[in-house]
Amino acid sequence: MSLELKVKKFIEEEQLLQQDDHLLIAVSGGVDSMALLHYFVKTKEQWGITVEAVHVDHMLRGEASAEDRAFVQKYCDEYGVYLYAKAIPIPEIMALENGNTQLICRRERYQYFKEVMGKTNASKLVTAHHADDQLESVLMALTKNATINGMQGIRSQRIFEGKTLIRPFLTVTKSEIREYLLKQGLDYREDASNAKDTYVRNRFRHHVVPLLEVENPRVTEQVTHFTKQLQEDDAYLMTLAEDVFSRTIKRIDGNTYSMEIKALQLVPLALQRRLILILLNYLYKDSNTIQSYALLTSISKLCDTIAGYAEVHLPEDFIAVRSYGKLTIQKKEPLEGQASPEKEIISIANGWTTLTNGERLGVVELPDLSSEMLTDTAQLFYFNASKLKLPLYVRARKEGDRILLKGMDQPKRLSRLFIDEKIPLNERNSWPLLISQSDEVVAVIGVRMGMFFSISPQPNDDTVLIVD
Repeated sequence: MSLELKVKKFIEEEQLLQQDDHLLIAVSGGVDSMALLHYFVKTKEQWGITVEAVHVDHMLRGEASAEDRAFVQKYCDEYGVYLYAKAIPIPEIMALENGNTQLICRRERYQYFKEVMGKTNASKLVTAHHADDQLESVLMALTKNATINGMQGIRSQRIFEGKTLIRPFLTVTKSEIREYLLKQGLDYREDASNAKDTYVRNRFRHHVVPLLEVENPRVTEQVTHFTKQLQEDDAYLMTLAEDVFSRTIKRIDGNTYSMEIKALQLVPLALQRRLILILLNYLYKDSNTIQSYALLTSISKLCDTIAGYAEVHLPEDFIAVRSYGKLTIQKKEPLEGQASPEKEIISIANGWTTLTNGERLGVVELPDLSSEMLTDTAQLFYFNASKLKLPLYVRARKEGDRILLKGMDQPKRLSRLFIDEKIPLNERNSWPLLISQSDEVVAVIGVRMGMFFSISPQPNDDTVLIVD
């Protein structure tokens, strides 16, 4: 089967194109991208599409880089294709950042693609990844981390800046692409860096893949079938996992998620792993972080048991905590000693005070209490103002804090109270405490009220604390 027929069949099977699509084709000048551009130039009327091209000069190879751009421009001028091109001073960026060359090149290249997509009517970005790239990617993933996502290799399409990136050549090999371009009587540029073993992908390409091809000349085709089946299976399992996710994992806010570990343990392991991957997709943008085998494994191990307390520190200041049968993933709390500032909460002077956990506090004299102040969720705690040193404040706990509870002769240590009330360890240092003017803890908001408060008014009570 010819390259044209293979690509046409793949595009139709994967539904990569729609009528009136406006394609922006990434062209380096190499054999793959030149063949890709030429294929769509020849078939644009057949597909009913518009074709434009985009080129990035990384300025890494001096005059050769500039010649690549001129070569692509010449082709585009000859075939009536509009070319967006930009020279990006990668050497200067590398000098400032001292980072990985390939990663910096990719970041800057795709940033330019994003800019062009944003200022044109292009609906799809098109890249020339092919079946050999797929084989290399699977081998690299296997030796690096072998996660579910990594072993699925390169996908035929993905979301890119609210639009779509497609890869129509994933079904054809490098040799088929070269043969196609030569039959068309077209030339291409060869990047000298492709011959170097400096990069991991090149080492696989030059040394590992040839050995596999000796064992099986069709190994590239076999891996293409393998990744497609794996992607299809994973898509089905992810659909199941997303349904379980919506029922099992509770989103507290944008950076906090929690779930009951027992509920997770009832789910098959294949879905457990995908639940964690879905969660990581919510937390992180970087695909390497999301696909980290170590990260996936460490979170999974936290859920092996519901007993005891354990925590795992995650990238970007997240922390996964197992506590009292619950797994919580959230941003790290401030270190002890970084207590929130005290806030006066007397409603007579200052109205409502909203706490960091979203609850509101207000203090009002009993004769002034009215139904307009209350909601269906409001809790009322009555007290005698003369027995408390007003005004009241809110702060986080300090070392040695104690609270006197009803029915007790001696104040109870807050550290012990938090344990008894099953307050997660990572939440204890920031839990809001109500204190008197003399810095005495009189209530642990949402947990226990001290001896001064009653849930129904006593004969001498003249003031009420509203917690909503």
